[in-house]
Amino acid sequence: MSEKIKSAYFAGGCFWGVEYHFEKLNGVIAAISGYMGGEVENPDYKSICTGATGHLEVVRVDYDESIVSFEALAKLFFEIHDFTQTNGQGPDIGSQYLSAIFYADDEQKLVSEKVIKELEDMNYKVATSLYELVPFYEAEDYHQDYYDRHQKVPYCHSYNKIF
Repeated sequence: MSEKIKSAYFAGGCFWGVEYHFEKLNGVIAAISGYMGGEVENPDYKSICTGATGHLEVVRVDYDESIVSFEALAKLFFEIHDFTQTNGQGPDIGSQYLSAIFYADDEQKLVSEKVIKELEDMNYKVATSLYELVPFYEAEDYHQDYYDRHQKVPYCHSYNKIF
């Protein structure tokens, strides 16, 4: 990837809806569903659904920072899921559906903290966790571009303007 192409990692419940919204943003090159944060190498969907591996459903967003900033990505992330929910996302309950940002560098961490502070200043109780970057494992092919392939829209991710 060129110097202007970066990656960001967002966990906001079921990865299908998160991927759907990021893929529509100008400057996003790809949004890939996968798993991060667990104790098992190369997990699969069946194992992470048990909650025993510790992985979250995550979307890796590859973006051109000359077109879209990490801050814009982070703000969209908070506008497409319920970042106040502590036990999952919508009807999807479990540790694999928690809200988190895995930051790739100090700048992403600082921007994430800044955006969370903005939300807290608006009186939101933010449940989103911040984690250092750990290995990302791409999900199975049948999870990629799920809503586009099935010509549907997300059932638990909708856009809610906050910023």
